[in-house]
Amino acid sequence: MIEVLNRLADEIENRLVDEIDIDALAASMGTTGYHSRRMFSALAGMPISEYVRRRRMTVAASDVIGGEDLLTIAVRFGYGSVEAFGRAFRSVHGVSHGDVRRDGGPLRIQPTLRFRLTVEGSSVMDARIIERPAFRLVGHAARVPLIHRGSNPHIQQHIASLPPEEHGRLKLLSGTDPRGLLQVSADIDPDYAEGSELTYLHGVAVEADAPVAADLDVIEVAAGAWVVFRTSGPYPSALQEAYAASAADWFPSNPWRLRHGPSIVAILDRADDFSTATSELWFPVERA
Repeated sequence: MIEVLNRLADEIENRLVDEIDIDALAASMGTTGYHSRRMFSALAGMPISEYVRRRRMTVAASDVIGGEDLLTIAVRFGYGSVEAFGRAFRSVHGVSHGDVRRDGGPLRIQPTLRFRLTVEGSSVMDARIIERPAFRLVGHAARVPLIHRGSNPHIQQHIASLPPEEHGRLKLLSGTDPRGLLQVSADIDPDYAEGSELTYLHGVAVEADAPVAADLDVIEVAAGAWVVFRTSGPYPSALQEAYAASAADWFPSNPWRLRHGPSIVAILDRADDFSTATSELWFPVERA
């Protein structure tokens, strides 16, 4: 996967003034755009789309300083007007193209990215691969923004809005693995961009043919393979570190890639104040 990401970065560099089809590029390299976007975002700390925008504006800055007609520069980099180009330029550099043309800066440069895998062998990830038939996730769903670090107050507010007896009702409905009350993230932005919206469901897993009450939301889950990571420690930081480690350590070293589907967190054990927890993180996968 590291080789694929580096090839993808090279192709982006070669096509900065062209329309870039990440899905097609990934397919030509034997993988999927979905998996490539998720791995790129996790390892680079930014979505591919943001990296492309920063690189375009980095290269465009030299043209702006050179005094070329601004509309010509804007069109070259895919913008239909000087105004649209100016907004993108300011969002990256923090100043207008006029300021840069007059003063030569300041500029915020985005270097080209190179990915490297450092293998230390100092820790072992507790992971297993399992095959699951189709099943359903049922519960109460809400659209919330994606937050990478710390607790998500929008999710906390959603859970707190449910009557106490509803948690007990859901627990009784749990009918298949993963067991117990689940934290489900679905419809995630392929770039995994912070602030983008996802569907969060507080619920349980049931068999594919299980009846579902009309007041519950349902996410249908297709049959397939899953990688399950188990983690223990401070909550939610240990869980978020497992997300990061799966991209940095596990996926680059194993013949599996992400497929479309929800990610699921099952809390197996926790402190009374939820300061620590043992949990499982479920990702839908397929052979690379």
